[in-house]
Amino acid sequence: MIRDAARYLWISVFLGLSLIPATAQTVELNHRFGTTRIEGVPQRVVSISYIGHDFLLALGVTPIALRHWYGDHPYGVWPWAQDALGDATPTVLYGAIDIEKIALLQPDLIVGQWSGMTATEYRLLSRIAPTIPPAAGETDYSSSWRLMLTRLGSALGRAERAAAIIERIDGRLAAVRAANPHWRERTAVMVWPPRLGAHTSQDLRGRFLADLGFEAPAAIDASKSNNGFYVEVPQENLTLIDTDLLVWLHAADVDRVLQGFPLRRTMRAYREGRGVYADYVLTAALSHSSPLSLDYVLDALLPMIEAALDGDPATPVQSAVDAGFAPRQ
Repeated sequence: MIRDAARYLWISVFLGLSLIPATAQTVELNHRFGTTRIEGVPQRVVSISYIGHDFLLALGVTPIALRHWYGDHPYGVWPWAQDALGDATPTVLYGAIDIEKIALLQPDLIVGQWSGMTATEYRLLSRIAPTIPPAAGETDYSSSWRLMLTRLGSALGRAERAAAIIERIDGRLAAVRAANPHWRERTAVMVWPPRLGAHTSQDLRGRFLADLGFEAPAAIDASKSNNGFYVEVPQENLTLIDTDLLVWLHAADVDRVLQGFPLRRTMRAYREGRGVYADYVLTAALSHSSPLSLDYVLDALLPMIEAALDGDPATPVQSAVDAGFAPRQ
């Protein structure tokens, strides 16, 4: 990380970090730390958002650098986005936000809507290039995928493309809701073991369930943690997550997790086969909830939800049975 402000300013002056192309476009984006003004169409985009590169690639913009979240995939890009990445070879940024390394990349736009950046980091980053934090009124990780994509589309001169992507995906979601009216007003939640963290309606995963027509458990939203996107559920009070649909997210070493979680068998969702287990890749796709991963999610998850809510306890979802989150018949 940068040592002090003086060193940062020296780097900025030395590199001449004023690389914004001279075009007619001028965009101002309000955000939690103020307003960012973008003049021209950025060409050298750095994504410090854990999922921001998916959104950029969906818009046809390849970042010169992106931040690695998790997973062992080329350049930190998951399978659903590899085609969009193509032959590009972006720099991969690991760990905490490194101001000095970002300065050396000479970006003309820094994208950080889902990055956890602090006010101090924003102040330093914005001296390097226009920087996009979460929108005003949003927490670090509460922004919807639509809001993030819309803001990026505006910043990059690709507002129409962003709108078209949203319209296409919203059309697919609307078709799912129309085909499954019995999902409306039924509760659903996504939970990750072994600490039993339940995602709220403000989280990307909770928002996805809402897009399908489900309602979040009121008790989960009422007891959410300060970060707003999940709440820890005590194992002695599983009624908080005993919903009409229970989506278990991937856990490493599932057998060991289950040994420490015997009370799952007391849940109605367990006994009635209304649990779904998302494997490693599907969990990652849900966690990204990006314009590139949502199609993968819909293709993989919808058949499991339909099986879980078919009203027949004798037909539990096979993924949940195999993982131990539903009883074997």
